[in-house]
Amino acid sequence: IFDKHARSTTIIDGVDLIHRLEAYTTNGYLKPKTYFCTFDITDLYTMLPQEESLDILIEFLLQYGYQKIQNIPIDIIRKLALIVIKENVFVYEKKFYRQVIVGAMGSAFTLTLANIFMWKWQRQLVRRLEISNEIYGRYVDDIFFTSNDSLESIDQMLDEANNYHPNIKLVRQIGRNVPFLDVFIQNSNGVLKTSVYHKEAAEPYVVPFGSDHPGHVFRNTVDTTITRAVRYSTTLSEFEEEIRQMKLMFLYNGYPSRHIDWRLTTLFSKYLSKYFILPMLKNSDDFNYLRHQLLTTSTATTYDKVTRTSATNLTNDNNVQNQHEQRLTHNQRHIHELWMRTFHGTDVTNTTLIVGTSLNRNLKQELMARLIKPI
Repeated sequence: IFDKHARSTTIIDGVDLIHRLEAYTTNGYLKPKTYFCTFDITDLYTMLPQEESLDILIEFLLQYGYQKIQNIPIDIIRKLALIVIKENVFVYEKKFYRQVIVGAMGSAFTLTLANIFMWKWQRQLVRRLEISNEIYGRYVDDIFFTSNDSLESIDQMLDEANNYHPNIKLVRQIGRNVPFLDVFIQNSNGVLKTSVYHKEAAEPYVVPFGSDHPGHVFRNTVDTTITRAVRYSTTLSEFEEEIRQMKLMFLYNGYPSRHIDWRLTTLFSKYLSKYFILPMLKNSDDFNYLRHQLLTTSTATTYDKVTRTSATNLTNDNNVQNQHEQRLTHNQRHIHELWMRTFHGTDVTNTTLIVGTSLNRNLKQELMARLIKPI
């Protein structure tokens, strides 16, 4: 639900940001004076107040007309959410502790609650930027926006945003060349340039080629890196520089040079020519065509499809399969009874619960060495 209603202010990944920047440029909003601004929220997960976050959750649902979710009233949802975030306990140095601020790190619900909290926090800032046709996008606790105002005006706006809530504090970076996620963005006198961004502290490590993994893992690791280089690089020269760095990293991790070249030629032959035999591009036209093809099949398109499918599935009947060990077969009836008692009177009862048995792997299977498949 959140993904559906907050899509316009959500950045999915670097490719999604590049799409927005290119549209911004095409519409004539990128000028030589345009600033790129990024800021992140300090300790977002650990600074959200529990009760206020749940109030904002209900406000979000009411804002978009939800009185019930799958026939569960939103006041019940709030009570259930309160249990989730308040009943987190852990042990440290032989003492029990209960979490009193937000929820557990790594919890899917904590992420959703943080996103909804930020949905309210950012509304004033979003409205101000939308009036000026600027970009605003957030990736969890990292925010990016554009501005054609003066540096003083931007600083003043962020100072005001820093006071929206006592628990939310910003660390900002403003300039015409800024990194965001894994993209380096440049405003070169009104011309947009992007490339892959590597943090200074980043180590040149990937899955070692000699490790015990199936062959497709090594292929996918190289393919993903090449695809990112194509999508993020504005020019052929930037792509070639990124490929040089990529090759050094993979060689350092034991990948044969022929394996890297094979993955390059495989990608080029797929989109350019099936007779492509060299692991390099001849000219900028080939690169621009390849980049266009890969950008049109970006993760943002997949994300939107998944979001629409998920929204549709909220109202469709589904099958839920539950597997357990064969020795627990006699509990099948009890599981069905518990299911019906728990979800009685809700749309969840339209979901078919299938309870089946599954045999655990024996010791021989667990210890059997996997064969390393040749490339």
